Amino acid sequence: MQIDDRHFELCLAQDRADLHAAQRLRYDVFVAELGADGPMVDHDARREIDRFDAHVDHLLLRDTRRPADDQVVGVYRLLTEQGAVAAGQFYSEDEYDLTALKRSGRRLLELGRSCLHRDYRGGTAMMHLWAGLAGYIAAREVEVLFGVASFHGCDPAPLAGPLSLLHHRHLAPPDLRPVARASGYQRMDLIAEADLDRPAAIRAVPALIKAYLRLGGVVGQGAYLDHAFNCLDVCLVMDVARIPETSRAIYQRGALA
Repeated sequence: MQIDDRHFELCLAQDRADLHAAQRLRYDVFVAELGADGPMVDHDARREIDRFDAHVDHLLLRDTRRPADDQVVGVYRLLTEQGAVAAGQFYSEDEYDLTALKRSGRRLLELGRSCLHRDYRGGTAMMHLWAGLAGYIAAREVEVLFGVASFHGCDPAPLAGPLSLLHHRHLAPPDLRPVARASGYQRMDLIAEADLDRPAAIRAVPALIKAYLRLGGVVGQGAYLDHAFNCLDVCLVMDVARIPETSRAIYQRGALA
């Protein structure tokens, strides 16, 4: 569909109605589309819910051309260090040992549940969400971003190329490197670097992960098999200071409403 950018609005969720709108979009994408499930998912109300929702900020992208109760077309879930303390942990700590990140002394922000309505993928909607994220980062003086990103499906065999590419070319430095937990650990170095078909591997990397890599993102050691969400996760890390200036200028054009 054609997107008129003047109809986009960015904001942080302010009330229960905003939260429910975010959870409904998450349900449409992660549950209905990708087959995820969880103990708190409300299938009757079509809301994807978990216990971290009480401790995060939800960044919302609205298209004001849509009906009032269906305007949220993009979501990012943002968990600060203070929110993680209140929740008892970061969301991704179930899958990754974050000791290196937490010992770094850097100000951390965990990104999660990033999703777009299917009609808004491939356009400028993600750019708007990232512009809002840039404003959030600047306001809170965040230094390091991290969070899990997913390959669909739990079979590592067809993902050997892209996983190996991430391991060989984009592994995080030791002082910022999360390590996948043994409960779901999946090696990423499945193909030797010399034998890797790099162009094919790049094509197989999901668009969101490629976008993070272009911004200087790196990955943790090992992937994690997330059977509840029917996906294979990698932990992405971005040092804000290392984001290229050209990219920083693009994403800092936006501001939160």
